[in-house]
Amino acid sequence: MAPYAARAKAHPDGLVDLSIGSPVDATPDLIREALAEATDAHAYPQTIGTPALREAIVEWFARRRGVTGITVDNVLPTIGSKELVAFLPFMLGLGDGDAVVHPRAAYPTYAIGAALAGAEAVASDDPAEWPENTRLVWLNSPGNPNGRVLGVQDLRVAVERARELGAFVASDECYAELGWEAPWDAERIPSVLDPRVIGDDDTGVLAVYSLSKQSNLAGYRAAFVAGDRTMIGRLTTVRKHAGLMLPAPLQAAMVVALGDEAHVDAQRELYRARRAELKPALEAAGFRIDDSVAGLYLWATEGRDAWESIGRLADLGILAGPGVFYGDEYPQHVRLSLTASDERIAAAASRLRVLGDSL
Repeated sequence: MAPYAARAKAHPDGLVDLSIGSPVDATPDLIREALAEATDAHAYPQTIGTPALREAIVEWFARRRGVTGITVDNVLPTIGSKELVAFLPFMLGLGDGDAVVHPRAAYPTYAIGAALAGAEAVASDDPAEWPENTRLVWLNSPGNPNGRVLGVQDLRVAVERARELGAFVASDECYAELGWEAPWDAERIPSVLDPRVIGDDDTGVLAVYSLSKQSNLAGYRAAFVAGDRTMIGRLTTVRKHAGLMLPAPLQAAMVVALGDEAHVDAQRELYRARRAELKPALEAAGFRIDDSVAGLYLWATEGRDAWESIGRLADLGILAGPGVFYGDEYPQHVRLSLTASDERIAAAASRLRVLGDSL
């Protein structure tokens, strides 16, 4: 990417970096204040999480995700979601001869986690294709990079197939508050722990969530996992001995973040407006947007090699991510993030519209 970044930075109106999904908006004041007030943290933090945090996670799942029936024994805070994704196969005891299934268009850490445990990574969206040695299935809804959403029936089929294979299921759901197109602009994006998916049996099933996107807490590393009590117990034991504990001030800040919906609603509207600006401009410039009905990204193609598209965008001062970073089956797609300021998104849209006028 280095030469393309150099080309994009040379644009007379400056770089618009849409290649990484890192929040640019301020962390809400109420969360920052909660963090500041909790800085007298002289004792070791609890790996399992404070009672207040565990209760806040349970309440949030019921209120925002429609997940009922879980208790404080079903939840565990994590140091961001990436470390959990990377180490989950290892922490569950997977190794040589085991397969870890992940989506075809996928965040690379799913495959990295399999490699760290000595397992095989398998890219597949079709449960019927999952191999007999599958021991962990990663779902990602809404998806990164493609914004694909799995409905209740999709999730149910995935869980049923995983159970047939004797595999665990982990669903990465950190973009679930960001639904844009019907029906997800009006309906709640379902969790794998939704009773419509698993009934009252969460055996072998986990949901992973991060506050990085909805609350601009990427720098806080604030996330959590919920589901099967036995699995949570195993993860807690491993993490306790490995020292993987979330700092106490961050746990206090998470309680406040999970209890406030106003800042989440405000952030969602910022992303909605940026998407409404960028998407039609990309289409006017000759790109087709695939999936992208939810989440922080536009998954786009102009029907040519992704690196050629990356170069054409770089000449406009726009830096995007090539589809090959997210799977070998996407040589013609690029991923553009909505995590840039209003001014930079407007600049990108203006440049794209000029390109479209010249076509």
